[in-house]
Amino acid sequence: MDAKQLKWFYLFLLSLIWGSSFILIKRGLVGLTAIQVGSLRIIFAALFLLIVGFSSLKKISRRQWKFVALTSVFGTFIPAFFFAIAETQVDSSIVAILNSLTPLNTLVLGILIFGIQFQKRQVIGVFVGLIGCMLLVLSGASAHPGQNYYFVLLVVIATICYAINVNLIKKYLPDLNSLSITTGNFTVLLIPALIILSTTDFTQRINIEVTQRSVLFVMILGVLGTGIANVLFFKLIQMSSPVFATSVTYLIPIVAFFWGLLDNEMLTPIQFFGAFIILIGVYLSAKK
Repeated sequence: MDAKQLKWFYLFLLSLIWGSSFILIKRGLVGLTAIQVGSLRIIFAALFLLIVGFSSLKKISRRQWKFVALTSVFGTFIPAFFFAIAETQVDSSIVAILNSLTPLNTLVLGILIFGIQFQKRQVIGVFVGLIGCMLLVLSGASAHPGQNYYFVLLVVIATICYAINVNLIKKYLPDLNSLSITTGNFTVLLIPALIILSTTDFTQRINIEVTQRSVLFVMILGVLGTGIANVLFFKLIQMSSPVFATSVTYLIPIVAFFWGLLDNEMLTPIQFFGAFIILIGVYLSAKK
C-alpha cells in the first residue's frame, strides 16, 4: 500500500474508532462521573502505551520533550475531561457533530499563529461552519429543554485544543516517531490523571456492578480510542497535513450518529440541517 492509499486507510480507520468513542464515553458515564471517565481514559491509555512503546521514549530529545508535554495537554488532557463533562448534558451524537469544528479551528489557528497560507474559499468555509454550529446548538436547545446546551462550549474549546495540537505536531515534531509522541504524551499525563482520580470516590464505587461495566467501556476507550488511535493520528499528521488529518471529523459524526440511533438518540430536521452546514463549511476549509 503506497503512502497515498495508506493515509486514506488511516483516515477511515480513525473515523470508525473515534466515531465509536462518544458512545463509549456515554456508557462510561452510567457508573462513573465525568472526572473519573476522563482520568481512567488517560490512565488506561498510558498503561497500554508504556507496555508497547516504553523503548520509544529514548528517541525523544530534551528539546522535544517540552513540545511533547504541550501536545499532551492540548491533544489529550483537556479534551478527555471536557468531552466527558459535555456528554453529561448533551447527546453523544451532537457532541460528535460539533467535533467537526476541529478542521475549521485548525485552519484558523494555522493562519493566525502558525503562518500557514490560506485561500478566500477556506475563510468562507470557516464562517459557514460557524453558522451551522450556531444553528445546531440553538435548535438543539429548543428541541431538548432538559439538556443544558451551554455545555457545548466545552466541546468547542476541546476542538480548539485539538487544532493547537495538530499544528504543534506538524511544526515542531514532524520527524519524531508517532509511537514516541503518543507514549511521551501519556507518560507526562499518567501521574496527574492518577492524582485527579484519587480525589474522587472511585474506590468506593468500584465494587458496584454498574461501575465495573462502565470501567470496562472506558478501558476500551482508553486503549483503542485513545492509545492506538493517537498513534495512527500522529502518523497521519506527519504523512499528510494538519487539515487533512483533522478531516477525519467529516466521518466521525456518521459513525457516532448510527451508534446514537441504536441508543435511542435522534436529531430534529433542523439539527440535521445544521450538521449538514457544518460539514459543508469543513469541506470548503479543507479542500485544496
